[in-house]
Amino acid sequence: MTEGGRAHVSPRTAVVWEVLRNELSRRAVDADGTTVLDLGGGSGVFAVPLAELGHRVTVVDASPDALATLQRRAVEVGVADRVSAICGDVDGLAGELPPAGYDLVLCHQLLEMVDDPAKTLATVAGAVRPGGCASVLVAGRAATVLSRALGGHPADALRALTDPAGRWSEADSALRRFDTAEVSALIVAAGLTVESVHGVRVVADLLPGALEAVPGVADALRALELAVAAIPPYRDIATQLHLLARRAQAHSARG
Repeated sequence: MTEGGRAHVSPRTAVVWEVLRNELSRRAVDADGTTVLDLGGGSGVFAVPLAELGHRVTVVDASPDALATLQRRAVEVGVADRVSAICGDVDGLAGELPPAGYDLVLCHQLLEMVDDPAKTLATVAGAVRPGGCASVLVAGRAATVLSRALGGHPADALRALTDPAGRWSEADSALRRFDTAEVSALIVAAGLTVESVHGVRVVADLLPGALEAVPGVADALRALELAVAAIPPYRDIATQLHLLARRAQAHSARG
């Protein structure tokens, strides 16, 4: 995603990209760009565009196939020198990552699938350098409740509402879902300060995907997503919740 390609960001990811661009643009960076760690970043949906913007990105993922796709995509757009891949389990590699070594750490759609979200967030917080940020993207419980109910499965909706993990049945592919307060508390417990919360895909998932091909619809939908993303109650019923959290600046000792 080049600077000139901003208008072509999908309405389904526009909110996340808006937050990330704002954060990256406000940072004073050196000529080599910001250092980014993408945990569970797979085939590089975020990593490759960030590298195109001039940042250095390390992706950790357990899938060799996904990382092969990442490296192929990085070569195709000419950013292979800015993208590194580490194959392995995120929590298992925590000790191999440089402590406080990254300006920005992405933890997108990962907490739903790991055994221990608190442990994963500890890894995230430990990798963020003082003054840096973590970008956390998780599945929202409320959206699943509404989706199962509107899909004709009220019993599943009730279970998703009342189940501690927000799962609608044993067949649910996600291990858990979150509400805003729950994921915020986990992030704070990991030692980070939540600076913003946005809903992602508040409206986009309610519309047939084919509508985005209709002239003007994608632009209008993108504008609507950006307009409602930070406003309760729209924010809290989104398919995904995006939180930007910062690690406090280190204070120098006074002589």
